[in-house]
Amino acid sequence: MAGDSLARRSARAASWFFVVGWLAIATLLPQKILAAAAPATIRIGYPQPSGAMLPLWVITEARLDQKYGFNLQNIYISGGARLTQTVVSADIDMAATGGAVINAVLSGAELVYIASGVPTYGFSLYARADVKDVPSLKGKVVGLMTKGASTDHGMTALLRQYNLRSGQDVKILYLGGVREGLAALDRGIVAATTISAPTTLMARRLGYKELVNFATLKIPYVQLGMVSRRSLLRQQPERIKAFLRAYVAAIKVVNEDADVSKRALAKYLATTDGPIIEEAYQAYRGIYPKVPYMTEEQIVSILAVADHPKAAAADPKEFFDNRFMKEIEDSGFIQELYGKH
Repeated sequence: MAGDSLARRSARAASWFFVVGWLAIATLLPQKILAAAAPATIRIGYPQPSGAMLPLWVITEARLDQKYGFNLQNIYISGGARLTQTVVSADIDMAATGGAVINAVLSGAELVYIASGVPTYGFSLYARADVKDVPSLKGKVVGLMTKGASTDHGMTALLRQYNLRSGQDVKILYLGGVREGLAALDRGIVAATTISAPTTLMARRLGYKELVNFATLKIPYVQLGMVSRRSLLRQQPERIKAFLRAYVAAIKVVNEDADVSKRALAKYLATTDGPIIEEAYQAYRGIYPKVPYMTEEQIVSILAVADHPKAAAADPKEFFDNRFMKEIEDSGFIQELYGKH
């Protein structure tokens, strides 16, 4: 009996030491092993609820972030200028934005484009019925998103074609977003405004007409590009490449899988309106480059309309870094993604 009692006490003691030992190990390992195994979070901001953001939304809808080893957080931050400042301050890791980055870099911000998105102007100018053409905008007020962003640059380029000066011959009112622009048009505050799909359909439903589709101008531009801090590129290159792999894969989904794309649009546009979803999808399907390199021509086009004093002398190559995208292409990833031909 005494021997049995001693054996039981010994077994309990051994079990206790086993549990305590593993608990001690567990307190030491999470930082190095358990945490290392957890996917990193990448926070990316976008400036407006537009179909242009579709690849980002598809990344989460199709769980491509999980497939390539990270968690993506899509964060809506209204306006290109505010979004740019948010990525500069490191409150987010990346931004999906347009030309607003150029002025920030010219002013000393350590930002850089790492991939293209929409490589031309991807919005339209909608107007009241009494505005017959672009020259008839002279003396009137046009609503744009934010100063120094893509709609500002696009309007400057458009008006120059008609020998009109933005801010002088045509007054400009910065409204912050596409929905605010349509509201200002409907209230008679502006004679015309720039909007993108699917807000374009809402404008037509209200009886407004498309005056100019900027995409038809065929001007190289960065309506949407992926931007990050140079410090993040230096410190976490694998994180950057993981995101870009998912981004390239999402572009393929956008072009080939309407069901997944439309689910993503419905979720992020917060609508079940089928025609609205279709408007957004058809406007941007096929517009994203299969291999989304940035180009000098895109940057040159922005510098030509930027109002920064350093724009004229700037080197366009200083604004983008294609090495991560090139590494991904050279690895055979994109060829494998699309299938060998």
